[in-house]
Amino acid sequence: MRNPFTRGMVHGIPIALGYLSVSFGFGIMAVQAGLPTLATVAVSVTNLTSAGQVAGVSIIAAGGTLLEMLLTQLVINLRYALMGFSLSQKLDGSFTTVRRLVISFGITDEVYGVAISQPGTLTASYMLGLMVPPILGWSAGTAMGALAGQLLPQAVTAAMGLVLYGMFLAIILPVSRKDKHVLFAVLLAAACSCAFYYALPELSQGFAVIISALIASLTAAWLFPLEEVAS
Repeated sequence: MRNPFTRGMVHGIPIALGYLSVSFGFGIMAVQAGLPTLATVAVSVTNLTSAGQVAGVSIIAAGGTLLEMLLTQLVINLRYALMGFSLSQKLDGSFTTVRRLVISFGITDEVYGVAISQPGTLTASYMLGLMVPPILGWSAGTAMGALAGQLLPQAVTAAMGLVLYGMFLAIILPVSRKDKHVLFAVLLAAACSCAFYYALPELSQGFAVIISALIASLTAAWLFPLEEVAS
């Protein structure tokens, strides 16, 4: 397949299909939290971060502050900046500053995984083709979920709402089984979150997420530092 854009589209279709079902659960959850259908779809069209969107909707539903929202999104989505730094080493000469800004919008865990595995350098056309299907899939799934959340029975929407949390488990469980250090960080974050929920119920959900993530990541980094590799 010689056309880079078409090749990127083909590689992005499986990601889009996965996003379609997962974002369906997000759409249901957001509507149940009180967001209008149009606002729910707008969130997915302008953002491409499942964990960030779920946390953001939770903060909105709880009446959190803009500071909570800002800090929560910064902590949760900081990994995308690291992915961007990594991908920047594979970009060819066709990438201008504007193209880098455009492509950065579509970087997700799955898009990064596919892009970084490609042999050789990455063209702007390929990256654009790769990110289009996931964006469309995530936005379309959110719209369908938001509409279904208003039409389907409560028992069905409650079950479909679990899809999003199933995706999070699918992300952390395989890595946790392979690396005990990751498992430690996951369990510590979960323990901190439970402790804040029961011991400090007055602490807002946004700050609970931020503090739990910082405690888990900093503790794991202190106890299990990565060994430097000699260049």
